Amino acid sequence: MSTLTHKVAEVRPIYARGDPPKQRKAIEQSFPFVEISEVAERESWRKDVYQPVYYIHKWWARRLSCVFRAIVLGACAPAGGATDRGSDGILDLFYKPVYLPEVLIYDPFMGSGTTVGEAHKSGCRVIGRDINPVSYFIVKNALSTHDISEVHQTFKAIERNVSHRIKAYYKAQTEQYGLVDVLYYFWVKFVPCPCCGAQVDLFNSRIFAKHAYPSKYPEAKSLCPACEAINSILVHQTAVECNQCGTTYNPQEGSTGRANATCPDCQRTFPIIEAVRALDHPPHHRMYAKVILKPDGSKEYLPIDKYDQALYRKASLELRTGNFAYPQVAIEPGYNTDQVLNYNYTHWHQMFNDRQLLCLSILSERIRNIEEDPLRALFACLLSGCLEFNSMFCSFKGEGTGAVRHTFSHHILKPERMPLEANLWGTPESSGSFSTLFERRILRAIEYKDNPFELRLSERVNGKRQSRKVFNVSRKMGGKIASTYDDFQRGDSDIYLSCGSSSQTDIEDGVVDAVITDPPFFDNVHYSQLADFFYVWIREMMSAEDGGVFQRKTTRSTEEVQQTDPRRFTDNLIAVFRDCHRVLKDDGLLVFTYHHSRPEGWTAILEAIHEAGFYIEATHPVKSEMSAAIPKQQAKSPIDIDIIIVGRKRALIDPFLEVPLDLLGECIEETGEIVEAFNRSERTLSRSDVTVIMMARLITTLSRTRDLEKTLSYLSSVEREIGVVVERIWKQQSPRGVLKKRQMRLF
Repeated sequence: MSTLTHKVAEVRPIYARGDPPKQRKAIEQSFPFVEISEVAERESWRKDVYQPVYYIHKWWARRLSCVFRAIVLGACAPAGGATDRGSDGILDLFYKPVYLPEVLIYDPFMGSGTTVGEAHKSGCRVIGRDINPVSYFIVKNALSTHDISEVHQTFKAIERNVSHRIKAYYKAQTEQYGLVDVLYYFWVKFVPCPCCGAQVDLFNSRIFAKHAYPSKYPEAKSLCPACEAINSILVHQTAVECNQCGTTYNPQEGSTGRANATCPDCQRTFPIIEAVRALDHPPHHRMYAKVILKPDGSKEYLPIDKYDQALYRKASLELRTGNFAYPQVAIEPGYNTDQVLNYNYTHWHQMFNDRQLLCLSILSERIRNIEEDPLRALFACLLSGCLEFNSMFCSFKGEGTGAVRHTFSHHILKPERMPLEANLWGTPESSGSFSTLFERRILRAIEYKDNPFELRLSERVNGKRQSRKVFNVSRKMGGKIASTYDDFQRGDSDIYLSCGSSSQTDIEDGVVDAVITDPPFFDNVHYSQLADFFYVWIREMMSAEDGGVFQRKTTRSTEEVQQTDPRRFTDNLIAVFRDCHRVLKDDGLLVFTYHHSRPEGWTAILEAIHEAGFYIEATHPVKSEMSAAIPKQQAKSPIDIDIIIVGRKRALIDPFLEVPLDLLGECIEETGEIVEAFNRSERTLSRSDVTVIMMARLITTLSRTRDLEKTLSYLSSVEREIGVVVERIWKQQSPRGVLKKRQMRLF
């Protein structure tokens, strides 16, 4: 390891009580950000495979488990590390058996459970809390112990009882093969033309199916606009002659643009949203194609016929006349729900078609009747997880990959013009079905908990690195979960999970060794507004379980730390950090990951740290969330770097600092060195990444000042200079990791 990491991470405080804390921790001294980022990069592409315990259900902004394992180890290990080499010590521990039963780790924003899971794997006692019931439900299922034979038996019983009813609604009648399974139905939204009243299908293009890698596999399927025959074409073609009616058309063109549609009858172009708002219901859909599974296991695209339409009408009739208790809950206005409200979706169940509602209700009712609480919760979690792949907000991702682009692929509720309906029960060839997610999520997670592993990268060979799984470095996961802090304190369990505001907890004063967390952002995805999509179904299956956690109407709360208004976000975060200050030992650490592209995101976090009674001891950059996330790919300057912020109680500082005269110059140099280290590992950073690193270096020092108002004023005054410096550093990156330092010294 180079000395670079040591230099930029080493920031020593002055202690008020004469002596430093009992023991400085490794993460205060340094952090192997380059090496951990390389492992994180590999993990980020297949998190569901490499760390399945955190993937039994959808959650947003799930952080990488290898990063949090390294954070846990760095927060527990003494400075100097196992080999007296600082950050290399964390790496040495990373692949060695670790058992830390005397350490108590607390996560007040547990999300999908990465912190509590990684701390639990390392033998720590853990407390996890989240204000969102869906988060609590996910983590409790993930960390509970389940007998694999009982899980299999329960699935088989469900299969015997209801699978035939569900699978009967995903059949097609063919002349050549007889009755076969349907894998997927293709639908399109339509609206009436405001000018002539004709039906206008909202096709983005006439190509409705193609390969996930079209440059390598260019064959695609297109729909003739005249007769709706399915034509096999090349994905780049602009002129196609229909093989059935002879019409020539451009398959790249549909009836819609970005926001407008053109009527095929009167040729008028109109705003789609205006046509939708003129309705008193969400836009209707119609089926136009399907994919069947042939007896030999291959797939075939076919048009919709009378049998398909009759089968769907049968499902609608059964839904209307049967006694099915699917949730009919209103969608409340909000930052992430206003878009669907604008499309006249007023209730959550309207996001599903009648066949989906019927089959989901059949499964939901069967799961509700499972007698054993842990098993009922596990299968309720499985069905809830299926929802994101089985709504009319899904679309076709393409051949050669998981076919269903799920409801939250954009991290928002985006009305889909060309939805895809999948086979809910599923076949071995299905994507996102109840049966396949049982195999790929539930069973995979249970197997992982019994034998967890870490990824280790090999040395580069011809520029490429392979990874292998390293077993026997962590204890088995799962166990009894305490329902109260008193039970936890009595030693009934080493895991305590709860649901509620983390600004007020039942944890006693001064007992936590480290708070390790990943707080939400004030202007990003509002988890509770989206989590209600799942929550309304979970409530139906879980009833009065877990002490009334599922009795709330919504997962939203005025106390959640995710507000569009920066002031409310900051105040709520201060309240949580203050309670963290209360429960932490005097020499305990507050460690959290954070990034933000805007200045107000950094002033908010600096104010929260200051007002809650902490200062920043060190900051370290590290690889952020999933590289393949659609919002990240579509961003102009995506953020791929998180900052690990390491804090201690402010009572340890004396005297407080004044803002150094050359603070900006120091931060410029340190930022350049960090960027250079990433460049040497063949990682080029975005402009936003450089901003994140620069701001982290600034607030590390600014957190040690007494006058918050003066500090925030300084941060505002250098905003323009920061932008200029960031632009310069970003442009001067080199594939060989060499920055032009002489040009970088602007001040």
